[in-house]
Amino acid sequence: MTVRDDRTARTAGVVSRTVAALIDLAVVGGLLGLLYIGLVLTKLALNPGSFRFPALELVFTGLVGFVVAVLYLGGCWSVSGRTAGAAVMGLQVLGRHSDLLKPPAAFLRGAACVVFPLGLAWVALDQHRRSLQDTVFGSRVVYVHPC
Repeated sequence: MTVRDDRTARTAGVVSRTVAALIDLAVVGGLLGLLYIGLVLTKLALNPGSFRFPALELVFTGLVGFVVAVLYLGGCWSVSGRTAGAAVMGLQVLGRHSDLLKPPAAFLRGAACVVFPLGLAWVALDQHRRSLQDTVFGSRVVYVHPC
């Protein structure tokens, strides 16, 4: 999937990208909630007599949250260039040649976005509307028409 006419693809600004990121944050939160419900139901099924809700340990929860977020972002960007937030906002992440990011770059970009989300703020300062992650991984986020 590529943008058909590269000259008409406008680079997305900070507001639309931030809204998309907030939607993606909600999606990741929902996925984490589903994982917790699955854990609760598994514990209940295996040992109903002494069931107690599992405690959420900060380090474990943070690690699982990181992995889920990176898998979600990297997977979406390498398959279609669009996360749920990007689809809602009409955005797509593209590589250097207006193609999809290769999986290694997509997952590394996802990790960079999770570790340093403030890199998005650079869009407001950069002449070409690139985040710090875009600059490092040679990506760009453009407005696209709905499929």
